[in-house]
Amino acid sequence: MTVQEVRLCGLLLQEHFGEVVEKVGTLMLKNGAQNLRTILHETGMSVDLVKKSLCVLVQHGACLFISGRKGPGSPTEYRASCDQILRILRYPRYIYTAKTLYGDTGELIIEELLQRGHMTMSSTVKKVADRLTQNMEEGRSMDYSEVSSAFSSLVETHFLQRCPQLGGAAMKEGTAPADAVTPAAPAAPASTAPPTAESFSDCYKVPQVTLIGRGKRQLASEDGEDQRNAKRPRMDSEVHGDEGIYWQVNFERFHLHFRDQAIITAVANKLDQTSSEIVRTMLRMSEVTTSPSATCTKPLSANEIFRSLPAGYNISRPILDQYLTLLVDDPMEFVGKAGESGGGMYVVNMHKALTNLARATLESVVQERFGSRSARIFRLLLRKRHLEQKQVEDFAMIPAKEAKDMLYTLLSQNLVQLQEVPKTPDYAPSRTFYLYTVNQLSTARMLLQNCYKTVANLMERRLFETKDSKRLLEKSQRIEAILASLQASGAEPEQLTEVEEMITAPEKQQLDALRLHINKLDSAENQVDETIFLLESYINSTATSAS
Repeated sequence: MTVQEVRLCGLLLQEHFGEVVEKVGTLMLKNGAQNLRTILHETGMSVDLVKKSLCVLVQHGACLFISGRKGPGSPTEYRASCDQILRILRYPRYIYTAKTLYGDTGELIIEELLQRGHMTMSSTVKKVADRLTQNMEEGRSMDYSEVSSAFSSLVETHFLQRCPQLGGAAMKEGTAPADAVTPAAPAAPASTAPPTAESFSDCYKVPQVTLIGRGKRQLASEDGEDQRNAKRPRMDSEVHGDEGIYWQVNFERFHLHFRDQAIITAVANKLDQTSSEIVRTMLRMSEVTTSPSATCTKPLSANEIFRSLPAGYNISRPILDQYLTLLVDDPMEFVGKAGESGGGMYVVNMHKALTNLARATLESVVQERFGSRSARIFRLLLRKRHLEQKQVEDFAMIPAKEAKDMLYTLLSQNLVQLQEVPKTPDYAPSRTFYLYTVNQLSTARMLLQNCYKTVANLMERRLFETKDSKRLLEKSQRIEAILASLQASGAEPEQLTEVEEMITAPEKQQLDALRLHINKLDSAENQVDETIFLLESYINSTATSAS
């Protein structure tokens, strides 16, 4: 775990859970597994605060508790999960994907589960139905069965999965995150890996839930009452049949979807829409049969692909064969041929596709930072592997002085490596070949750390901008709340205008500029996260294929 990862994790914890949780989480990230006494000593906080912080982290899967290293009877130790914390950065993308695939209902289901860590199906359905009803026209409401259907669809496609059963973890639905999980010494150690269908037989089994009714509209006068009765759900005696069965978001399934979409988009940009639709069909057919860590999909015959194409694509069989041949012959090697039976057996090369996507990202970074000529040299070294300086000058058709400066600049930034090949054992410079090369994997790792640093800088800038204009933002929020209340009560236009004028024209301009700036920073964070995901996928795929 690097310094940049710890810094970014700390900022994410601070933004989403507050400074207390951030202090506890950062301590565990820096020092590894710690018991409760050590955490209390190092942080200097009260026992109650530390326990609640650990509860929040365990609730969201960002902390694992394990048996002590000194054997039976030793204190339980807590270890923060850096990968799980970094996924917070991708929450908007998970929610947007759910909205794209399953509409507003799917979006709210994923949002509720991300906000609360894990919930029962009945509780999630009720909360989502109430939120959807709140935004509907007066007199309309959302039926529980519609939300249950969307929930079941998310489980069937493995976007949701059951939480693993932990011995001694007595969790109560409806409590605050800090009270939801008791971090006392567990009877069994927590699993360090997310549950899978292979290790947990009921991972994707939807229970029989008895839910009849419709979403309820919350009145404005009930807000204070709900806050006073926050513990009321604990005493809810209604039984739905899914008590003790908790659900969480399956991040790996979302990552597979993102990877497939990146490959499909790359094929569409390189060739055309029809080629991308053929690759999409192959990926969809292989979802169930192919392991998430496989370097390529299971072989599919041309006949199967032809039968599985969408009805809207009127492609004849000879045309499909031509497209498949084009995809196989393409230098990017997204699709490979595995045999001749069934009209030809084809596979999607996941590892090669991710390698080429990562290579294109590296080339793009070099071009943006150092110019097109440096990018030409970088691309040349990627293809030729090892070249002397004179060969680089000749192949890239760049003057010797400029090529030398560019090579040394790339070398100083660790984008290019220099390899010495001596003719004699004494390594005399006159009898040594100096070859320039690019190690794509190490360069990708370095760029990944730069991306972590960039996101952390963007977050710090956004937090600074927000803190600097805190008074103005609070004033704007108060006025918006007053306006919403007046509109709900049917106030006259004169009253609304009077409230709107409480913000002066200069303040409005300052607010507009601030919101535009913050939106740009948010957009930049999401764009950098796309690069992070691509590089992480390539690095993980390389490690898997090597093993």
